Amino acid sequence: ERAGGGRVCGAGSAMLPCRARTLVVGCIMSAQLDLARGVAATRSYHIGTPGTPWAEQEVEQWQAQFRTPKRLYAEEVLAKVEVLRGKFEVTQYGALPYDPERYPLFSIRTRSWDALKPCVLVTGGVHGYETSGVQGALRFLEKEAARFAEYFNILVAPCVSPWGYEHIQRWNFNAVDPNRSFKPEGVAEEAQALRRHLEALGVSSWLCHIDLHETTDTDETEFRPAKAARDGEEYKPDTIPDGFYLVGDSKHPKSDWYSAILASVNKVTHIAPPDENGNIIGERMVQPGVILLDATPLGLCASTTNALYATTTEVYPDSANATDEQCNDAQVAAVVGALEHIMHAEGIGDEKEELQ
Repeated sequence: ERAGGGRVCGAGSAMLPCRARTLVVGCIMSAQLDLARGVAATRSYHIGTPGTPWAEQEVEQWQAQFRTPKRLYAEEVLAKVEVLRGKFEVTQYGALPYDPERYPLFSIRTRSWDALKPCVLVTGGVHGYETSGVQGALRFLEKEAARFAEYFNILVAPCVSPWGYEHIQRWNFNAVDPNRSFKPEGVAEEAQALRRHLEALGVSSWLCHIDLHETTDTDETEFRPAKAARDGEEYKPDTIPDGFYLVGDSKHPKSDWYSAILASVNKVTHIAPPDENGNIIGERMVQPGVILLDATPLGLCASTTNALYATTTEVYPDSANATDEQCNDAQVAAVVGALEHIMHAEGIGDEKEELQ
Protein backbone atom coordinates (compact mmCIF):
# COMPACT_ATOMS: atom_id res chain seq x y z
CA GLU A 1 0.00 0.00 0.00
CA ARG A 2 1.06 3.60 -0.57
CA ALA A 3 1.58 6.11 2.18
CA GLY A 4 -1.70 7.79 1.45
CA GLY A 5 -3.63 4.54 1.68
CA GLY A 6 -5.13 2.62 -1.21
CA ARG A 7 -3.95 -0.62 -2.75
CA VAL A 8 -1.43 -0.41 -5.64
CA CYS A 9 -2.45 -2.10 -8.88
CA GLY A 10 0.01 -4.16 -10.91
CA ALA A 11 2.75 -2.97 -13.26
CA GLY A 12 0.34 -2.92 -16.17
CA SER A 13 -1.50 -0.09 -14.46
CA ALA A 14 1.63 2.08 -14.25
CA MET A 15 1.68 1.63 -10.45
CA LEU A 16 -1.40 3.80 -9.94
CA PRO A 17 -3.41 3.31 -6.75
CA CYS A 18 -6.48 1.22 -7.54
CA ARG A 19 -8.82 4.10 -6.73
CA ALA A 20 -6.88 6.39 -9.06
CA ARG A 21 -6.82 3.70 -11.74
CA THR A 22 -10.57 3.30 -11.40
CA LEU A 23 -11.00 7.08 -11.63
CA VAL A 24 -8.87 7.30 -14.79
CA VAL A 25 -10.74 4.47 -16.47
CA GLY A 26 -14.03 6.01 -15.39
CA CYS A 27 -13.04 9.41 -16.82
CA ILE A 28 -12.02 7.82 -20.12
CA MET A 29 -15.28 5.92 -20.33
CA SER A 30 -17.22 9.08 -19.45
CA ALA A 31 -15.40 11.05 -22.14
CA GLN A 32 -16.10 8.31 -24.68
CA LEU A 33 -19.75 8.29 -23.65
CA ASP A 34 -19.97 12.06 -24.00
CA LEU A 35 -18.42 11.83 -27.46
CA ALA A 36 -20.84 9.09 -28.40
CA ARG A 37 -23.73 11.19 -27.17
CA GLY A 38 -22.57 14.10 -29.31
CA VAL A 39 -22.32 11.93 -32.42
CA ALA A 40 -25.66 10.34 -31.61
CA ALA A 41 -27.27 13.75 -31.21
CA THR A 42 -26.04 14.74 -34.68
CA ARG A 43 -27.19 11.52 -36.30
CA SER A 44 -30.46 11.14 -34.47
CA TYR A 45 -31.91 14.65 -34.70
CA HIS A 46 -35.36 13.95 -35.99
CA ILE A 47 -35.24 16.31 -38.96
CA GLY A 48 -32.82 16.30 -41.87
CA THR A 49 -29.88 14.24 -43.08
CA PRO A 50 -26.55 14.59 -41.23
CA GLY A 51 -24.12 16.71 -43.23
CA THR A 52 -26.83 18.15 -45.48
CA PRO A 53 -28.34 21.61 -44.84
CA TRP A 54 -32.08 21.80 -44.60
CA ALA A 55 -34.12 22.62 -47.69
CA GLU A 56 -37.73 23.79 -47.81
CA GLN A 57 -39.02 20.29 -47.04
CA GLU A 58 -37.09 20.11 -43.76
CA VAL A 59 -38.16 23.61 -42.73
CA GLU A 60 -41.79 22.66 -43.33
CA GLN A 61 -41.27 19.50 -41.30
CA TRP A 62 -39.89 21.63 -38.48
CA GLN A 63 -42.79 24.11 -38.71
CA ALA A 64 -45.34 21.30 -38.55
CA GLN A 65 -44.36 20.65 -34.93
CA PHE A 66 -45.85 23.96 -33.79
CA ARG A 67 -49.59 23.69 -34.20
CA THR A 68 -50.57 24.86 -30.72
CA PRO A 69 -48.91 27.64 -28.69
CA LYS A 70 -47.58 26.68 -25.27
CA ARG A 71 -48.41 30.08 -23.78
CA LEU A 72 -50.25 33.18 -24.94
CA TYR A 73 -48.57 36.39 -26.05
CA ALA A 74 -51.87 38.26 -25.62
CA GLU A 75 -52.21 37.26 -21.97
CA GLU A 76 -48.61 37.34 -20.78
CA VAL A 77 -47.27 40.31 -22.75
CA LEU A 78 -49.91 42.41 -24.51
CA ALA A 79 -52.10 42.67 -21.41
CA LYS A 80 -49.16 44.14 -19.49
CA VAL A 81 -48.35 46.51 -22.35
CA GLU A 82 -51.92 47.84 -22.20
CA VAL A 83 -51.55 48.63 -18.50
CA LEU A 84 -48.35 50.55 -19.23
CA ARG A 85 -50.20 52.93 -21.58
CA GLY A 86 -51.14 54.94 -18.53
CA LYS A 87 -47.54 55.92 -17.84
CA PHE A 88 -45.70 55.56 -21.15
CA GLU A 89 -46.10 56.09 -24.86
CA VAL A 90 -46.92 52.77 -26.56
CA THR A 91 -46.34 52.37 -30.30
CA GLN A 92 -47.13 49.49 -32.63
CA TYR A 93 -44.18 49.33 -35.00
CA GLY A 94 -45.20 46.31 -37.06
CA ALA A 95 -46.72 42.83 -37.05
CA LEU A 96 -45.39 39.42 -37.97
CA PRO A 97 -46.53 38.13 -41.37
CA TYR A 98 -47.29 34.64 -40.00
CA ASP A 99 -50.35 36.07 -38.22
CA PRO A 100 -50.47 39.90 -38.10
CA GLU A 101 -53.48 40.07 -35.78
CA ARG A 102 -52.01 37.61 -33.30
CA TYR A 103 -48.47 39.02 -33.35
CA PRO A 104 -48.44 42.84 -33.33
CA LEU A 105 -45.08 44.33 -32.34
CA PHE A 106 -44.94 47.06 -29.71
CA SER A 107 -42.41 49.41 -28.20
CA ILE A 108 -42.87 51.46 -25.04
CA ARG A 109 -41.03 54.70 -24.39
CA THR A 110 -40.85 57.40 -21.79
CA ARG A 111 -42.95 60.46 -22.51
CA SER A 112 -41.69 63.91 -23.51
CA TRP A 113 -38.53 62.87 -25.27
CA ASP A 114 -35.93 65.60 -25.08
CA ALA A 115 -33.22 66.01 -27.70
CA LEU A 116 -30.82 66.99 -24.91
CA LYS A 117 -31.22 63.68 -23.07
CA PRO A 118 -29.16 60.61 -23.94
CA CYS A 119 -31.12 57.73 -25.45
CA VAL A 120 -31.33 54.20 -24.03
CA LEU A 121 -32.71 51.07 -25.69
CA VAL A 122 -33.75 47.93 -23.80
CA THR A 123 -34.75 44.88 -25.83
CA GLY A 124 -36.21 41.56 -24.70
CA GLY A 125 -37.52 38.41 -26.33
CA VAL A 126 -35.25 38.52 -29.38
CA HIS A 127 -35.11 34.81 -28.64
CA GLY A 128 -38.75 34.28 -27.77
CA TYR A 129 -38.22 31.29 -25.51
CA GLU A 130 -36.05 33.30 -23.11
CA THR A 131 -38.82 34.27 -20.72
CA SER A 132 -37.00 36.57 -18.31
CA GLY A 133 -35.85 38.78 -21.17
CA VAL A 134 -39.47 39.59 -21.92
CA GLN A 135 -40.79 39.69 -18.38
CA GLY A 136 -37.69 41.47 -17.10
CA ALA A 137 -38.12 44.24 -19.69
CA LEU A 138 -41.76 44.68 -18.68
CA ARG A 139 -40.88 44.64 -14.99
CA PHE A 140 -38.25 47.33 -15.54
CA LEU A 141 -40.96 49.51 -17.06
CA GLU A 142 -43.39 48.73 -14.25
CA LYS A 143 -40.99 49.36 -11.37
CA GLU A 144 -37.89 51.32 -12.34
CA ALA A 145 -38.06 53.20 -15.64
CA ALA A 146 -39.93 56.24 -14.30
CA ARG A 147 -37.10 57.26 -11.98
CA PHE A 148 -34.63 57.33 -14.88
CA ALA A 149 -36.94 59.18 -17.27
CA GLU A 150 -35.74 62.54 -15.96
CA TYR A 151 -32.25 61.78 -17.23
CA PHE A 152 -32.74 59.49 -20.24
CA ASN A 153 -35.02 58.96 -23.20
CA ILE A 154 -35.84 55.26 -22.73
CA LEU A 155 -37.27 52.95 -25.38
CA VAL A 156 -38.17 49.34 -24.56
CA ALA A 157 -39.07 46.62 -27.08
CA PRO A 158 -40.13 43.90 -24.63
CA CYS A 159 -40.94 41.03 -26.97
CA VAL A 160 -39.19 41.21 -30.33
CA SER A 161 -40.15 37.65 -31.30
CA PRO A 162 -43.70 36.91 -30.11
CA TRP A 163 -44.13 33.72 -32.19
CA GLY A 164 -41.02 32.36 -30.49
CA TYR A 165 -42.43 33.46 -27.13
CA GLU A 166 -45.67 31.56 -27.63
CA HIS A 167 -44.02 28.40 -28.90
CA ILE A 168 -40.97 28.61 -26.60
CA GLN A 169 -38.57 28.63 -29.54
CA ARG A 170 -35.24 30.29 -30.23
CA TRP A 171 -35.90 30.70 -33.95
CA ASN A 172 -38.78 32.38 -35.73
CA PHE A 173 -41.42 30.49 -37.72
CA ASN A 174 -39.06 30.21 -40.70
CA ALA A 175 -36.34 28.49 -38.63
CA VAL A 176 -34.25 31.68 -38.67
CA ASP A 177 -32.48 33.06 -35.59
CA PRO A 178 -33.60 36.70 -35.15
CA ASN A 179 -30.41 37.39 -33.18
CA ARG A 180 -28.32 36.84 -36.30
CA SER A 181 -30.46 39.12 -38.47
CA PHE A 182 -29.76 42.61 -37.13
CA LYS A 183 -27.94 43.68 -40.28
CA PRO A 184 -29.10 44.97 -43.68
CA GLU A 185 -29.13 41.51 -45.26
CA GLY A 186 -30.89 39.88 -42.28
CA VAL A 187 -33.95 37.83 -43.21
CA ALA A 188 -35.83 37.64 -39.90
CA GLU A 189 -38.79 40.03 -40.00
CA GLU A 190 -38.60 40.35 -36.21
CA ALA A 191 -35.18 41.98 -36.53
CA GLN A 192 -35.92 44.04 -39.62
CA ALA A 193 -39.14 45.46 -38.17
CA LEU A 194 -37.25 46.73 -35.12
CA ARG A 195 -34.44 48.12 -37.28
CA ARG A 196 -36.98 50.07 -39.34
CA HIS A 197 -38.64 51.35 -36.17
CA LEU A 198 -35.36 52.59 -34.73
CA GLU A 199 -34.48 54.30 -37.99
CA ALA A 200 -37.87 56.03 -38.10
CA LEU A 201 -37.32 57.46 -34.62
CA GLY A 202 -34.47 59.52 -36.03
CA VAL A 203 -32.19 59.17 -33.00
CA SER A 204 -28.75 60.31 -34.11
CA SER A 205 -26.89 58.54 -31.33
CA TRP A 206 -27.82 55.92 -28.73
CA LEU A 207 -25.79 56.02 -25.56
CA CYS A 208 -26.83 52.62 -24.23
CA HIS A 209 -28.41 49.38 -25.46
CA ILE A 210 -29.07 46.42 -23.16
CA ASP A 211 -30.39 43.25 -24.82
CA LEU A 212 -31.92 40.82 -22.32
CA HIS A 213 -31.35 37.09 -22.88
CA GLU A 214 -31.09 33.70 -21.18
CA THR A 215 -28.88 30.66 -21.61
CA THR A 216 -30.95 27.55 -20.88
CA ASP A 217 -30.43 23.81 -20.69
CA THR A 218 -32.44 23.46 -23.90
CA ASP A 219 -29.69 25.36 -25.71
CA GLU A 220 -27.65 22.18 -25.38
CA THR A 221 -30.39 19.56 -25.56
CA GLU A 222 -32.40 21.03 -28.44
CA PHE A 223 -31.30 24.26 -30.08
CA ARG A 224 -27.61 23.57 -30.69
CA PRO A 225 -28.33 20.11 -32.16
CA ALA A 226 -31.14 21.64 -34.24
CA LYS A 227 -28.83 24.34 -35.57
CA ALA A 228 -26.20 21.76 -36.51
CA ALA A 229 -28.84 19.71 -38.32
CA ARG A 230 -30.29 22.77 -40.08
CA ASP A 231 -26.88 23.94 -41.29
CA GLY A 232 -25.56 20.48 -42.18
CA GLU A 233 -22.77 20.76 -39.64
CA GLU A 234 -21.36 18.50 -36.96
CA TYR A 235 -22.86 18.99 -33.54
CA LYS A 236 -20.17 19.56 -30.93
CA PRO A 237 -21.38 19.23 -27.33
CA ASP A 238 -20.68 22.17 -25.03
CA THR A 239 -21.52 23.20 -21.49
CA ILE A 240 -24.16 25.54 -20.06
CA PRO A 241 -22.85 28.18 -17.62
CA ASP A 242 -24.48 28.05 -14.20
CA GLY A 243 -25.24 31.67 -13.52
CA PHE A 244 -25.53 35.16 -14.99
CA TYR A 245 -22.98 36.52 -17.45
CA LEU A 246 -22.57 39.34 -19.97
CA VAL A 247 -21.64 39.36 -23.64
CA GLY A 248 -19.94 42.68 -24.34
CA ASP A 249 -19.16 44.26 -27.70
CA SER A 250 -15.47 43.91 -28.50
CA LYS A 251 -15.59 47.22 -30.41
CA HIS A 252 -16.53 49.15 -27.26
CA PRO A 253 -15.41 47.15 -24.21
CA LYS A 254 -16.49 48.75 -20.94
CA SER A 255 -14.87 46.87 -18.09
CA ASP A 256 -16.04 49.14 -15.25
CA TRP A 257 -19.57 49.17 -16.65
CA TYR A 258 -19.69 45.38 -16.80
CA SER A 259 -18.47 45.20 -13.21
CA ALA A 260 -21.20 47.60 -12.08
CA ILE A 261 -23.89 45.56 -13.83
CA LEU A 262 -22.63 42.31 -12.33
CA ALA A 263 -22.42 43.83 -8.85
CA SER A 264 -26.06 44.86 -9.15
CA VAL A 265 -27.14 41.45 -10.46
CA ASN A 266 -25.14 39.60 -7.81
CA LYS A 267 -27.50 40.98 -5.18
CA VAL A 268 -30.23 38.94 -6.85
CA THR A 269 -28.58 35.87 -8.35
CA HIS A 270 -25.15 34.31 -8.79
CA ILE A 271 -22.59 35.06 -11.50
CA ALA A 272 -21.47 32.25 -13.81
CA PRO A 273 -17.97 30.85 -13.31
CA PRO A 274 -15.82 29.88 -16.32
CA ASP A 275 -15.42 26.26 -17.40
CA GLU A 276 -12.21 24.30 -16.88
CA ASN A 277 -10.67 26.07 -19.89
CA GLY A 278 -11.42 29.56 -18.60
CA ASN A 279 -14.24 30.00 -21.12
CA ILE A 280 -17.94 30.75 -21.11
CA ILE A 281 -19.90 29.23 -24.04
CA GLY A 282 -16.60 28.60 -25.81
CA GLU A 283 -15.36 32.19 -25.54
CA ARG A 284 -12.53 33.40 -23.33
CA MET A 285 -13.69 35.07 -20.13
CA VAL A 286 -12.04 38.51 -20.11
CA GLN A 287 -13.11 39.39 -16.56
CA PRO A 288 -15.38 37.63 -14.07
CA GLY A 289 -18.71 36.96 -15.75
CA VAL A 290 -17.86 38.66 -19.06
CA ILE A 291 -17.03 37.54 -22.59
CA LEU A 292 -16.63 39.74 -25.67
CA LEU A 293 -17.87 39.25 -29.23
CA ASP A 294 -17.73 41.42 -32.34
CA ALA A 295 -21.49 41.85 -32.42
CA THR A 296 -21.91 43.66 -35.76
CA PRO A 297 -20.82 40.99 -38.27
CA LEU A 298 -22.76 38.40 -36.28
CA GLY A 299 -25.93 40.47 -36.65
CA LEU A 300 -26.59 40.50 -32.91
CA CYS A 301 -29.36 42.73 -31.60
CA ALA A 302 -26.92 44.46 -29.24
CA SER A 303 -25.09 45.86 -32.28
CA THR A 304 -28.08 47.45 -33.95
CA THR A 305 -27.73 50.94 -32.40
CA ASN A 306 -23.91 51.04 -32.30
CA ALA A 307 -24.30 52.40 -28.78
CA LEU A 308 -21.22 53.34 -26.79
CA TYR A 309 -22.51 51.18 -23.91
CA ALA A 310 -23.89 47.93 -25.32
CA THR A 311 -24.20 44.46 -23.87
CA THR A 312 -26.23 41.28 -23.93
CA THR A 313 -27.32 39.83 -20.59
CA GLU A 314 -27.51 36.06 -20.06
CA VAL A 315 -29.51 34.63 -17.16
CA TYR A 316 -29.55 30.90 -16.32
CA PRO A 317 -33.16 30.01 -15.42
CA ASP A 318 -32.50 26.26 -15.04
CA SER A 319 -30.10 26.69 -12.14
CA ALA A 320 -30.97 24.89 -8.92
CA ASN A 321 -30.02 28.14 -7.18
CA ALA A 322 -32.35 30.53 -9.03
CA THR A 323 -36.11 30.90 -9.37
CA ASP A 324 -38.06 32.38 -12.28
CA GLU A 325 -38.73 35.48 -10.20
CA GLN A 326 -35.04 35.87 -9.42
CA CYS A 327 -34.27 35.67 -13.13
CA ASN A 328 -36.80 38.40 -13.91
CA ASP A 329 -35.41 40.53 -11.10
CA ALA A 330 -31.85 39.90 -12.27
CA GLN A 331 -32.71 41.40 -15.66
CA VAL A 332 -34.13 44.47 -13.94
CA ALA A 333 -31.06 44.70 -11.72
CA ALA A 334 -28.85 44.56 -14.80
CA VAL A 335 -30.60 47.52 -16.43
CA VAL A 336 -30.67 49.52 -13.20
CA GLY A 337 -26.99 48.85 -12.50
CA ALA A 338 -26.12 49.77 -16.07
CA LEU A 339 -27.95 53.11 -15.97
CA GLU A 340 -26.74 54.08 -12.52
CA HIS A 341 -23.13 53.51 -13.58
CA ILE A 342 -23.59 55.50 -16.79
CA MET A 343 -25.05 58.41 -14.84
CA HIS A 344 -21.98 58.42 -12.60
CA ALA A 345 -19.43 57.86 -15.38
CA GLU A 346 -20.94 60.41 -17.78
CA GLY A 347 -21.86 63.02 -15.16
CA ILE A 348 -25.56 62.78 -16.00
CA GLY A 349 -27.66 64.61 -13.42
CA ASP A 350 -24.68 66.42 -11.90
CA GLU A 351 -25.95 69.87 -12.87
CA LYS A 352 -29.23 69.31 -11.08
CA GLU A 353 -27.43 68.20 -7.93
CA GLU A 354 -25.31 71.34 -8.02
CA LEU A 355 -28.42 73.52 -8.28
CA GLN A 356 -29.92 71.79 -5.26
